[in-house]
Formats: sequence, C-alpha cells, structure tokens
Amino acid sequence: MRVILAPMEGVVDDHMRDILSAINPFDLVVTEFVRVVNQLLPEKVFYKLCPELLNDGLTPAGTPVRVQLLGQEPEWMAQNAIRAIELGSNGVDANFGCPAKTVNKSKGGAVLLQYPENIHNIVKAMRDAVPSEQPVTAKIRLGYEDKSLFMENALAVYEAGATELAIHARSKTDGYKPPAYWEYITEVRKRLPIPVIANGEIWNAADAQRCMDVTGCDSVMIGRGAISLPNLGDTIKTGAAPYTWLETLTLLMNYTEKELIGRKSDYYPSRIKQWFSYLNRQYPEADALFRELRIFKTTEEIVKVLQHAHQTLR
Repeated sequence: MRVILAPMEGVVDDHMRDILSAINPFDLVVTEFVRVVNQLLPEKVFYKLCPELLNDGLTPAGTPVRVQLLGQEPEWMAQNAIRAIELGSNGVDANFGCPAKTVNKSKGGAVLLQYPENIHNIVKAMRDAVPSEQPVTAKIRLGYEDKSLFMENALAVYEAGATELAIHARSKTDGYKPPAYWEYITEVRKRLPIPVIANGEIWNAADAQRCMDVTGCDSVMIGRGAISLPNLGDTIKTGAAPYTWLETLTLLMNYTEKELIGRKSDYYPSRIKQWFSYLNRQYPEADALFRELRIFKTTEEIVKVLQHAHQTLR
C-alpha cells in the first residue's frame, strides 16, 4: 500500500509538507503546481515553490517530493519538466484537475479534460523529454462538465507513456461535493496496465480501506483529509490511533513557529484560519477555538489565543 500527500494549491506548501511528512510515513508528496505558460521558468521559481529541491528532493523527514506542473503547451511543459528533474525533483507530475476559474480560463487544469488529444500531447512531450528512469505522472478528474470522457482521458495519459495516474473521483462541476465516484476509478484500473492512484473523500482509515476495496487500487492520495486529521496517513498505513486534539494543537504550535520564521507575519492569520476550516470536520474543539480566534486579524492576537488554549490543555 502507498499513501501519497496530494498537491493542494494554497494549502500544502513546503511548511505543511514538512510538518505532515514528519508525522506520517508518506511514500510521496506532490507540490502545489508550477504554472507554465510560454517560457522556461527560472530556477528560482522552482526553488521558491519547492525548497526541498535544495535537499535532494526530500522533505526534512526524508519523504520524496515531486514537482507538479500546470500548463497547456506541450513544448513548454516538456522544457520545464526537464528543469524540475535537473534541479532534483523525484519525477514530475502534470496537473489536469485544478478546478480554479482563473486557471481554467487560461486553458490550464481541468478545462483540458474536454480535450483528450491535448492531454496526450502534453504528457507525451514530457515523457519524451524526461530521462526514462524518472517517473512522469499525471493527476486528472473524471471530467469537466460531466464524466463522459473519463476513460478517454485516462487512456490518453497512459498511451502518452505516463508512469502512473492519480484520479480525483469527481468532475470539475462536482467540485468537492460528496460523494466521490470511486467506481469510475475501478473501471480505469481494470483497463490500464500502469498503477492507478485513487483520490477523493478519504477522511479516515476506514474510508481508505473502502476506497481500495471498491477500486482495487493499492495506492491512495489524500488531500483535505490529511489537513483535517494531521496523522491520517499514519492511521492508514500503520493503524496508528488518530491524533487527539492536544496532539493536533501541539502540531499547530509547531506549524506556527515555522510560519513565523522567514515569512511576513501578515500571511499567517489567513493560513491558520484556513487550516481550522479543515480541522473543524474532525475536532469539535477546533470549532470552538475557531469561534474565539476568528475575530482577530493580527498574528499576535491569534498566536496568543492558540498559546492560551494549548497551555490550558497541557
């Protein structure tokens, strides 16, 4: 069984990857996407989004990191894929799942699911450019407005030479609304000879087991569930007990310390509130604490509330 941390744009940055890979036996983590338009991006762009490249492509805990690219031009996706590999990425991934309107309007992400041939051309260009020993992977949704092309898109990725395929079991129109349609992944897994990774609505170890039972996949990718329950990967892989609220709050304090070193403190309030929006699903205590801290706008005020809550529990 493999458990992979999903590339969540605006959520799973290098600090979050550091924190989560330290407490979970992830087999791989995938970065937020590098936006590719019509140029070979400078090295500094890759290092900013994936500082792990300066650590042999590993998180501080030693988990392999794979750079994800999002773009629509095969040539430029290929050139930037080579750059990512040369800088130390453990393979390279192509994003065909991002539902963001700004990205889709510029012909990137999930909008490409309407055009299997374009997906094929992008992946093939990347595969042809990247050394054969390095994985070239892709992540898709089941479709754009509907799921009618789910198999065509999966085949396009496979026939282009991809090493493996991750599938978020919803269309772009479905957004993140439950359920996840795992049965579509089952069909793809039966058809494709390459590994297929199942993603969508995995919130606990039981969900992961059901997903694998339904799809026949031995690999799952977790995103929102991994933010909601910080040691979800560990519960899936080893049967570890889910983190208590005190353990999670301690993790929040560690994250706070990392966020405030080398970053502008005005970035912190929105990020911590964003994390609480996920924690609320798992912990009633998170909802109560969020009601207390959400009225504050400054880093100092929010940190004070968290410190008091943490000290009270300890």
